[in-house]
Parts: sequence; C-alpha cells; structure tokens
Amino acid sequence: MKFNNKLIFGFVLTCLLTVSCTEELVEMNINPNGANPETANPNLVLSTVLTEAGKTIVNLGYQDIAGVMQHTQKDGWSGAHNQYAWNRSNSWAGYYAILRNNQFVYDKAIELDQELHMGVTLVIKSMMFGLITDLWGDAPYSQALRGAEGTPEATFPAFDTQEEIYRGILSDLETANELLSQPRAAYNSSLDGVDVYYNGDPAKWRKMANSLRLRYYMRVSEKLPEFARQGIEALLADPTSNPLIVNPTDDASMGFAGISNDTSWPANTRYDADASNYRRLKMCQTLVEAMRSKNDPRLTVWANPVQIPLVVDESLPPGTDRVENGRRLLSPDVLAERNVALEDISQNPDYVGIPPAIPGPQVYNLSPDANQASFNPHVSWLNDRYRQATGPLLRARIISASEVNFILAEAALKGWNVGNTAENYYNTAIQASFTTWGLGDQASSYLEEIDVRFDGTLEQLMEQKWIASWTAAAESWFDYRRTGFPALEAGPFAIRSALPVRFYYMIEERNLNATETERAMSRLEETNFSEIDGQNSAWSKPWVIQGTGKPW
Repeated sequence: MKFNNKLIFGFVLTCLLTVSCTEELVEMNINPNGANPETANPNLVLSTVLTEAGKTIVNLGYQDIAGVMQHTQKDGWSGAHNQYAWNRSNSWAGYYAILRNNQFVYDKAIELDQELHMGVTLVIKSMMFGLITDLWGDAPYSQALRGAEGTPEATFPAFDTQEEIYRGILSDLETANELLSQPRAAYNSSLDGVDVYYNGDPAKWRKMANSLRLRYYMRVSEKLPEFARQGIEALLADPTSNPLIVNPTDDASMGFAGISNDTSWPANTRYDADASNYRRLKMCQTLVEAMRSKNDPRLTVWANPVQIPLVVDESLPPGTDRVENGRRLLSPDVLAERNVALEDISQNPDYVGIPPAIPGPQVYNLSPDANQASFNPHVSWLNDRYRQATGPLLRARIISASEVNFILAEAALKGWNVGNTAENYYNTAIQASFTTWGLGDQASSYLEEIDVRFDGTLEQLMEQKWIASWTAAAESWFDYRRTGFPALEAGPFAIRSALPVRFYYMIEERNLNATETERAMSRLEETNFSEIDGQNSAWSKPWVIQGTGKPW
C-alpha cells in the first residue's frame, strides 16, 4: 500500500505539473504585441492594407516596370531594371498578405453590417487580385485566402483562369458600387483618419470602383470585345449610378508621411546616407526624347537638366577635353581614342537620358565616374523632389482622371457609344495629367504642338497615355501588351530582343503547390522568345493576349 500511495502521489503530481506547464506554455506563446483577431480594430488593419497596397503599386511603377517601359534606367545594379533579368524571383507573397488582411476587415464588416467597410474592401480586393492576374496570369482566386481552414483545397488552392479572375473582379466592383452609393452620414461606420486615399468619402470610393471597372473592361477588350463594349457602354449610359473619376481632384492616390524609411517615397535620400538608391535611377532616353520632341513641360517636373552638356567641336585643337562655361568641350579625336562614335553620345544641352539596356550604363556619355550609382554629370538625374521623403507630388498613383479619360478616348476610337468624341476625351486626359503635375495652365499650348494634336490613331493615344503614366508605369505595361504601343524596342543588352509580358511563377510556389502551378503553366502560350525558359517564361503569353498577335 505504501508503494501504491507513492505511485498515486507521483501520478497526480505529474498531471498537475503537466497542466501547469501547458498553461504556462500557452500563455508564453501569446504575443502581447500581436493583434487578436477576436478583438482587433478593423480600422487599424485597414490602414495597413491601404498603405501597403499604395506602396506596392508605386514600387511597381517607379522601379523595375519603369525600366521595362523605358521611363527610367539604372546605372548601377541594373540587371532587373534594364535587362529584365528577374530570375524567377517575382514573388506574390506580399500581394496575398495584403489580401489576407483585407479579408479580415471584410469579414468583420459582414459581421458588424458595415456596408462602407464592405464596399472599400471589395475595391481593394479587386485591385490587388487585378494586379496579381495582370502580372502573373492564372492565380489562386476563388480558393485563395482560406489557408487557416487546413483543408487540402485551402492549403493547395487551384489557380483560377485569368478570364475567371477578371470576371470575378468586375462582379465585385459592381457590388462595391452599390455598397458605396449612400451619403457618408448614412453609414454606421467611419473611415475618417484611417483612409489615406479619400479620408473616408464613400462618393470618391464609388468613383474609384467604377473607374477600375472601366480599366478591367478595357483590359479584356481584345479577348472579349462584345463583353467589354457592353460593360463600358452601360457604365457611360448611367453616369449618376456609375460615377467615374473624371477630375484630378478625385484621383485615387496616396501621399507619404516621411517619418521613417518605410513611410517615405522610395529611393528618398533622407534615410539613405549616400543617396545611392536615388543616384542609380536615371531618366531613360526613350521617354526623354519623346518629351523633348513635343516640348513637353512635364519633363522639367520629373527630371533635372543635364549638369554638364557635352559639346564635340571639330574646330578645337586635338586632345581637347575640358570643362568651360558649364560645358565639356571635346575634340573629335578624343572620342576616337576611346572608341566612341559620335552617334553613341548625346549633346543635348538640356535633358539627356540613358538608352535602354546598354552595357555599362554607368559610363554612358563619357561619364568620368565608372562606379555603380555613378555621379555622372552628363545625363539627367531625376528631379530633386525625388530625393525627398515626402512632398505634394510624391504620391502613389493608383487610378486617375487622366487614365479614365484615355480609356474613354480609346473606347470612342473603337466606335463605342461613350458620350463624347475620342479627340475630346484625349484632350481632357492630357489636361488632367498637366493639372496633376501643377502645369494645368500649360496644357492648351502643348495640345497645339504638331505631334500632339489629335490625329485619330491608337498609336498616338497610347504614347500620350504612356507618358502620363510616369511613376505608374505598370499600367502602361499592361496597355503595351494589349495594344503593342508605344512601339518600344528592347535594348542591345537585354536578355531577350523583345519586352517581357508577365512575371515568372516563383520557385517557392512551384515547390509548395506544384500540381496547380504546373496546370497554370500549361495554359500559357509559348512564343519564340520563351523557348529558352519553357512555358514559365516572362515571354510566354497569358490568356489576355493569347491569339491577339500583341504586343509582338
């Protein structure tokens, strides 16, 4: 009995210790700084959703896609930017992280019957899934964001087709339009102080929802022309029920607080001691020359003039290479000694861009500094405002009045019934862009330039839309795939002789969700430029441009 009592006592003690330790371990594994899904304030989560979405968009349009669309070139660490050397490293993890947080807010809004929050989160959901399918093609959509369920379908979600995703986006945006149709005072919730786009104004969010509908109808117009025509005409037939962003004051955009590197304009110099991220981003020759030829004053807002222009003068004595009166004077033999042809440099006295995808961009135009992120005084740097952490023009530009009017101009050019002429919409789009950049009073004279006056061609329209997409170049890339305009050529050092049309499915997705990723890859259309990579290539065509012959 003595032995048995000890045994019983030991067993009870073990149980008590086990329960106690388990409870302590559970308590220890609760993050005191983490958000509890049961009690978290959805407004705080929504604020993060909006800011992260804005940063994602500006990082696309100001960084590597700006290189693809030849707005900018890098003169240091330039492979991904200038040459499209992405190495299957384009991850969508950050996009889905935004969507998961957005889904939390949406679910809370359903639970609390908050129609304002429901409408706003449907707009964000549509925009982010739109970006995912625009960038990659087929992707997890209808079965996405369910990982917590732990089921095989949720853990290894199927990839919806690109067509299904676009149709789902358009359906959600139509629902959002209805949810956002009430006056601000009619809602039982508020976004004041949280909403970094519109400060909680449902009327402006409604315009954003419908403007995105316009964007995605036009996106599928080559593949589903009648569906797109009917959708766009229906939007324009009832502007009261389907208001659009037609004035720059309603643009969907986001400023930057500038209080840390994470809340600042990308590549700012306040939090970059040697300014290398700012210095290595230079203007691209393609954009510079397109704007110079049209006397476009927006160039003065976006770029700095070249610090020291080159002047090659045959009358100079042999061996001349000196800076005088703010110009670098060169005799022709100096170029010959360096094996540089006259046509390989730019003697522009005002703005000089780096040609796309050239070898050694850091030494272009006889730069005296061959370092990465060089101090090249013979090319145009970005305007000094892009050194700053914040500023009135430093905004993530999500969708604008300029874009909306360009879309309507294109629809009118197709002969669709959109209530006005292509020329009027084209002129209004350019006026809106000039107003956005603080040059509204100069638009009328620009519209009188010979190469700017509307000539009724899609090529001209898309070139102007491309120029207006400065710092939002991703949208121009999607237009380029669909139309082939502007007619850009890959530079000599690019890894292919054509511009890419999508992102690679990343290695981690192929490893973790191999079966579904392989199925999605099998639906891509291989091209002459994708043979080296196989189907998962940046030069394989997703559904939206398959069979269109575009862009090449």
